[in-house]
Amino acid sequence: GTAPMSAEQATALVLRTYDFSESSLVVTLFTREFGKIRALAKGAKRPKNPFDFALDLLALCRIVFLHKSTEALHLLTEAKLLRRFRVERSGLEGWYAALYASDLVNAMTHDEDAQPMLFDLLEDSLNRFQTRTRLKDHLLRFEWRLLSLTGHGPSLDACVSCGEEIKNIAATTQNSDDTQRKTSRSEVFFALTEGGVLCPRCRAGKRAVVSVHAEALATLRLLGEDSDKEVHIPPSIYGELRGLLNQYLCHLLGQRPRMHDYLGYLAG
Repeated sequence: GTAPMSAEQATALVLRTYDFSESSLVVTLFTREFGKIRALAKGAKRPKNPFDFALDLLALCRIVFLHKSTEALHLLTEAKLLRRFRVERSGLEGWYAALYASDLVNAMTHDEDAQPMLFDLLEDSLNRFQTRTRLKDHLLRFEWRLLSLTGHGPSLDACVSCGEEIKNIAATTQNSDDTQRKTSRSEVFFALTEGGVLCPRCRAGKRAVVSVHAEALATLRLLGEDSDKEVHIPPSIYGELRGLLNQYLCHLLGQRPRMHDYLGYLAG
């Protein structure tokens, strides 16, 4: 006999859509309740269709789908648009940032693994990308929190190899005297493969290690704090963090993220 199907409701962000047939689409949706799902939207390409504009890329919608327990594709029966991503507000840069962010979520999540905090982070970040302000800061904040929420957050305080506390990261530029400033310019080794900082002893013989200024890592720690305090990232530090995150994400994914090349277009 056929496996039973249950109708489920969820709030979803549209990550991707593919043509399935002349009239139907396959959609990859990131739902708050069920995590990432792939569903068939029958008739979605017809002029008069039950989904209206709810399946536009990056739209936030409320969906009903038949949860198939055996097959990979669920069946989408309803989608009501809650909010579309407004490119006229975000401009091209904000659109690129949003596509890049949603691609990362797609690449770093498994099907049907509910992660409501990650859903909220993506929804919040998509809204921020539509303000056209401080895109780079918002994107780095998103990536850093995504890494933490998916269990890939690097260790910044202790050597990933031996566990020894790395002292000089704690030094930030709060004092204006020169000694403080000098310590904060010191460099720390970061292991891409292990995902975190290394003490000088454990650095020997390790591959895929980059060195990062301690103040750049201090900035990352601020980004990771769960507060709504805005973190302003100076351009010099942004370049260093962008390079570090690019390399770390490529290492994690085994390839460059799809929208990676567009990041060069982002202004401040």
